[in-house]
Amino acid sequence: MVNMLQMIRLDYLSCILTVLATVLIGKKLWQGWVVAALNSAVVCVIGVRTAQFGFVPANILCIALYATNLLNWRPKKQDQ
Repeated sequence: MVNMLQMIRLDYLSCILTVLATVLIGKKLWQGWVVAALNSAVVCVIGVRTAQFGFVPANILCIALYATNLLNWRPKKQDQ
């Protein structure tokens, strides 16, 4: 399993997730915020692996922002 994770190109994965999140959010789908948060987690891993630690707090803040947006974008349940 560890060898498989080392073979995954996280930069390409992040690229795909960025495009997917942008398309989903552009279509006003709340799932885009979930994909964007997943992408921020991938960027955190990239930052740690490359010793570019400035990416970590910035993307943790982005994950919190995405969670807030997700809560605001989700359809509200109507009282019956």
